[in-house]
Amino acid sequence: MSKHIAILASTTAATLLAVGVYFAFLKPASVCTPTGVIAGNPQIGGPFELVTHKGTPVTDKDVITGLSLVYFGYTFCPDVCPLDMARNVEAVDLLDEAGIDVTPVFITIDPARDTPAALSDYVDVMHEKMIGLTGTEAQVSVASKAYKTYYRKNGNGEDYLMDHSTFSYLMSPSGFLDYISRDQSPEQVAQKITCFAN
Repeated sequence: MSKHIAILASTTAATLLAVGVYFAFLKPASVCTPTGVIAGNPQIGGPFELVTHKGTPVTDKDVITGLSLVYFGYTFCPDVCPLDMARNVEAVDLLDEAGIDVTPVFITIDPARDTPAALSDYVDVMHEKMIGLTGTEAQVSVASKAYKTYYRKNGNGEDYLMDHSTFSYLMSPSGFLDYISRDQSPEQVAQKITCFAN
């Protein structure tokens, strides 16, 4: 019995250490210092060519023209994406009140269903400043790889789900500033972005 407990404790300790190392490399070195790196020093963000919810072809340079909160999700998402995006746009509204302009950006990981028309309906519900982006499978894959995100189709038929990572990324025209985790409140997100805006 004690042998099993020892193995479990060892495994748990190793897992916690790995998670700690991952986040130590992912988070910026100081509160408002842009790093743009995660473990292994890969760059976060980069060139992409997608289509807006209005059907306009754009590049990353057209979209990220100021402070932007970038999120990868899909409009058929039953819970995680709507909650994350609602938090993001509430933070954007808080920042608007403080005179800080931030654009919420939603990049689909489900281009088969998320046409510009579908994204347009989603944007109309979410926020007037939001930019929804879609494209071909290849174009979405390029954008996802640039941001080091993960997604995978889960299920068959019309009602399949998508497994995906859930970070939001604070970006500027010069690159990655910070990541936003799911456990942060709108007020915490706004406070973090204010730090970079000043």
